[in-house]
Amino acid sequence: MNKTKEILVTGFALFSLFFGAGNLLLPPLLGYNAGDNWFWVTLGFMITAVVIPILGILAHAKLQGTLYDLGKKVSPTFSLLYCVIIYIISIAIPSPRTASATHEIAIHPFLGTSPLITSCCYFALVLIFVLNRSKVLNLVGKYLTPFIVLILVLVIGIGLFSSDMIMNPSMFKTPVVSGLLEGYQTFDAIGAVVVGGVVIISLNLKGYSSYTDKKELIKKAGFIAGTGLFIIYAGLISVGAFYGSEILVDGTLSNDMQRANLLRGISIATLGNIGAVFLSVLVALACFTTAVAIITGTADYFKGLFKNSQKAYIITAVISCLFGVLVGQLDFHSIIVIALPVLMFIYPITIVLILLNIAPKKLTTPVVFKIVVLITFIFSIPDFLQFIIDKKQLVSVTNLIPLSKHHLGWVVPAILSFVVVNIIKTSRRN
Repeated sequence: MNKTKEILVTGFALFSLFFGAGNLLLPPLLGYNAGDNWFWVTLGFMITAVVIPILGILAHAKLQGTLYDLGKKVSPTFSLLYCVIIYIISIAIPSPRTASATHEIAIHPFLGTSPLITSCCYFALVLIFVLNRSKVLNLVGKYLTPFIVLILVLVIGIGLFSSDMIMNPSMFKTPVVSGLLEGYQTFDAIGAVVVGGVVIISLNLKGYSSYTDKKELIKKAGFIAGTGLFIIYAGLISVGAFYGSEILVDGTLSNDMQRANLLRGISIATLGNIGAVFLSVLVALACFTTAVAIITGTADYFKGLFKNSQKAYIITAVISCLFGVLVGQLDFHSIIVIALPVLMFIYPITIVLILLNIAPKKLTTPVVFKIVVLITFIFSIPDFLQFIIDKKQLVSVTNLIPLSKHHLGWVVPAILSFVVVNIIKTSRRN
């Protein structure tokens, strides 16, 4: 395969591995709720759903290792614990969520079967792909992604051109922040640190040995994937904002449209009855590729943890799929609710690790890593607790921390700690 084709295939594969259940179902409802503030909501959403994840891919291009390498400057113990937590979260929430979305949109409306049957069949197919991991990038990049993109472009294009451009008033007081936090639910930053390792190993299996060649290929592929995500997200959000108010549910205008209903309504309105079929195929493919990426990344990690044992790879893949069958029977909304406190706990640390790993080495010594990650963890605790206990009990704390009311209390302390530690280091040298 020539170099340009390899970049395109890898870029398409990255896009498809990112683009799963949340990526498809979240933006339209976000746009619908954003109404006339859809642009600012899109801006916030892009930060956590596109910019940070692609920076995560670039961090992997720089390190060319595994997820463990992202956190090893903090300490080996921290990095090991972080990896285990990330992979447990990955197989416990985003992976099963793909099966749930597939059942609700692609299977149940047509066949009326139970979620157990869907989950069993779904993860059986996922396991087949995962056990043939050397072919994952080619299969996804060559065949699945183009079909996914084609359907999305049709839905977005027809939706925008046929819309009367009538928007509802925005439901958000702080649209940028609302978009930014909704971007957490895509799991794309976590996906980046997991999928990045999958790409590195896949390229190694293809015979790539040059650090420079791999870095260049991954950077260009990341740009392609990021561009694709940006266009599709912006399109889905704008369609939700411009077209959502026209969608009828059961013959009447619904003020309480859920994600699946809104997306289904848009698809049918733009493409006719065949839109429901196209949507079903789209959801199934988008979710499937993400599940394959998550479980492959998890199996790769535990394979390396147990001295490159293929048996460990197979056992991890099987356990992950069995876990997916169990959790995947929950409905999509329930998994979203469960995910919120988990994301508030792990997302800030993941974002900080990504940013530190792409920053210049002279600014990111082990001391900087340790202090910034510790500060991020401490100041994200109130954000996490706001979804566990009564918010009123935390008012005295959140009033003292900038942006804490917006669940971003870790941002300012993390930036200040990074700057202060580097100033102290520089002054000591002088």
